[in-house]
Amino acid sequence: MSKIVATLIAGLFATSAFAAQSTATAPTSTTQTTKAEAKADKDVAKADAKEAKAAAKADAKVEKKTAEANSDVAAAKADAAKSKAKAHKKAAKAKADASADKAEAAVDKKADTAAAH
Repeated sequence: MSKIVATLIAGLFATSAFAAQSTATAPTSTTQTTKAEAKADKDVAKADAKEAKAAAKADAKVEKKTAEANSDVAAAKADAAKSKAKAHKKAAKAKADASADKAEAAVDKKADTAAAH
């Protein structure tokens, strides 16, 4: 009977040694897992920050190009308005010259008609 009790006690000690060992390694692996998760979370946060920064940079480029395009459009409209004004002025001058030539021709015609009579 003492051999059975001794075997049971030895088995109990052996089991407790394995239980203590697995309990000791479990927190270590949990700590390593926690560290790995923290590192992964940190990497995800960095990636999100990089993505947000890149998106903001792209948006800024788009806004800059849009502003430049609007500026170019405004300059083109101003040039077009200037060209239209110049063309209108030339057309008005040409019309005035034509009217003056017409009036002069009418005066010359009257003078010729009066001289012929």
